[in-house]
This record gives sequence, C-alpha cells and structure tokens, in this order.
Amino acid sequence: MASKGRHERQQNKQDEEQRPGMLAVIQSTLAAAFGVQSQAARERDFKHGRPLPYIIAGTVFTVLFILILILIVRVVLSSAGMS
Repeated sequence: MASKGRHERQQNKQDEEQRPGMLAVIQSTLAAAFGVQSQAARERDFKHGRPLPYIIAGTVFTVLFILILILIVRVVLSSAGMS
C-alpha cells in the first residue's frame, strides 16, 4: 500500500517536471496561431500540459492581435488622410 502511494507521488512529480513552462506555452500558442506547430510539440502539449495556461495564452494573443490590427488600420487611414 505504501509503495503504491509513493509511486503515485513520484509519477506526479515527474509529470510536473515534464510540464511545459511559460516560454513553451507561449511558443506553442504562437506556432498554433500561425499554423506551424510541429507534431512533437503538439503531442508534448496534450500529454504534459494543462489546458488553462494555453487558454489564457490564446486569449491574450487574440486580444493583442486584434489591438495591433486596429492600430495598423488607424495609422494607415490617418496617413491617407481618411480619418
């Protein structure tokens, strides 16, 4: 019984050590957004990653992307004298 609990704790510790860090989550989010994510990275993300960091990173990326597009459109329109 005690060895089973110890084995589970060791497995949980190994899973946490293999869990992608913040930089890996950001890289995966950007690669997925542009459609260039490798199969190995996708498998790592699904096997060892938790969904919440990817959801947050995807939401932040989407909001930033929209804001950048709005800024670009405003700059182009103002330089063309249309605003």
